[in-house]
Amino acid sequence: MAQQNTKEKPEILYSVKAQRGSELRCKGWRQETILRMLENNMENAEKPEELVVYGGIGKAARNWESYHAIVKSLKELEDDETLVVQSGMPVAVFKTHKYAPTVVMATTNIMKPSWDTFYDLQDKNLTIFAQYTAAPWEYIGTQGVIQGTFETLSAIARKHYNDSLVGKIMLTAGAGGMGGNQTRAMAMHGGVCILADSNVEIINRRMEVGYIDVLADSLDEAIELAEKHATEGKPLGIGVVGNAADIFEEVYEKRFRPDILTSMTPAHDPISYLPSGYTVEEADELRKRDRQLYLKKAQETMIRELRVTNKFFDEGVHAFEYGTSLRKEARDGGMPEEEAMKIPGFVAEYIRPLFCEGRGPFRWVCMSGDPADLEKIDNMVLEKFKDDLLVTRWINLAKEHIPIEGLPARICYLGFGQRKEFALEVNEMVKRGELAGPVAFSRDNLDSGSIVNPTFESENMPDGGDLISDWPVLNGLLNAVGMCDLIALQANYSMGEAVHTGVTMIADGTEDAAMRLEVCMTVDSGIGVVRHAQAGYESAKDVANGKGNLTDESIKIPLWWEPTATFGPDDLDK
Repeated sequence: MAQQNTKEKPEILYSVKAQRGSELRCKGWRQETILRMLENNMENAEKPEELVVYGGIGKAARNWESYHAIVKSLKELEDDETLVVQSGMPVAVFKTHKYAPTVVMATTNIMKPSWDTFYDLQDKNLTIFAQYTAAPWEYIGTQGVIQGTFETLSAIARKHYNDSLVGKIMLTAGAGGMGGNQTRAMAMHGGVCILADSNVEIINRRMEVGYIDVLADSLDEAIELAEKHATEGKPLGIGVVGNAADIFEEVYEKRFRPDILTSMTPAHDPISYLPSGYTVEEADELRKRDRQLYLKKAQETMIRELRVTNKFFDEGVHAFEYGTSLRKEARDGGMPEEEAMKIPGFVAEYIRPLFCEGRGPFRWVCMSGDPADLEKIDNMVLEKFKDDLLVTRWINLAKEHIPIEGLPARICYLGFGQRKEFALEVNEMVKRGELAGPVAFSRDNLDSGSIVNPTFESENMPDGGDLISDWPVLNGLLNAVGMCDLIALQANYSMGEAVHTGVTMIADGTEDAAMRLEVCMTVDSGIGVVRHAQAGYESAKDVANGKGNLTDESIKIPLWWEPTATFGPDDLDK
């Protein structure tokens, strides 16, 4: 007789809301803040019942047993203990010391990585896909990527359109947890955006929070609306249902030419990329029935999407890859190298000068849940950095245009020196009782020193070090010795293509927090400045030497990299 499984199944939560207010369920605010960050991930999750936060398969925990064990561990964790999480599963609690990180984690780090290897390990319940802010519990909703899009569009405006996108039209695709920001970012510039997505439910979700203004009944209607509003100089975000490759090809055949073209379809995660010819339901069924066929169909559609994007680019449309690995996946699918890599990546083309100043998607989350805390911090930023146009322009626009999703949060491209000054002031605001609760700081992958990715953040580095993964490892080590509250080292993006660190730091108004923040806020962006300075960027060297535009703080550099060096006696005569 077969033995029955009497093990009780854990509760599956179909919705989670992060706790607000001053009540603690944990033994200190550090543990409570990390728990609320986890809950905030789930509150903003695309499929909370499957623990999927965003990006197709990016998860907050490996399984429901792991989720509940993480919550229980955080509630019981002492101030001098550290929780260890391996690919979404809590595997140990060690007694460390009160200045050690509360949580350390490593996720999706696989030897000889490939999608086949990953899915085999995932099927065996051994790993999960981290995404960038899902696994380390730092996702803040659609806002998490919007300033990156906004600043990319700002660079396009400066470079091609006399610093204005009013009257310009952007065509793009992908309305998911990351891509759904694009319509709002373009509207904030006064422009018009047509955004295609195969899933009408995702488009409706973006409309509910105000990121998309209208859902067009057809592509013809979307184009008509776009042209009308562009002519009138009025911003508008338009959603249209359809596959990216299909829509882009149809637009091309209709001889409509947008000013800007990109995509945020999840090519980096092919199993989440919807192949042409399939409904959302049909794609779900194919994934389960025949994974290899699904991946083949997805790659074929990616090649079509990139091929028509190249056609637009050849005709003068400002097309670029927005960090989706579309070029790499199309190349892996058989597209010739020269054709696959024709359009530029947006970091090398538009954003890297900001990295040289240590800027990137720095963000803060108000643990009280009180929108008044966010308002007070916004106002402080506007006063403290009133001479920084990038910061003040963004904060004023964000206050007007960015809805609150989950716990009140803000993203802002503060740079080296600024982050420390800002975080210490927030800690003082908590200490003085001006804020109703602590504040957590984190940042995304698109930061100055947190990632290596040769077809995205580290593409076309002048020293040729696109593939060197020492830099994010150094970032993680520095944050750990800097006493951060959570540190994560993880593989992301297209499988085997990137290594990234996630970090969370907490301002709870204590002197210990001030000490931690002073160190972590320096090293986290500082190593990014060093990485770009050592690669040869003069603006980054100026920052390292204390001659930057944002701060006079300097970084000690024992030796500057040169392409030639002395490796042995034979080099002495050269």
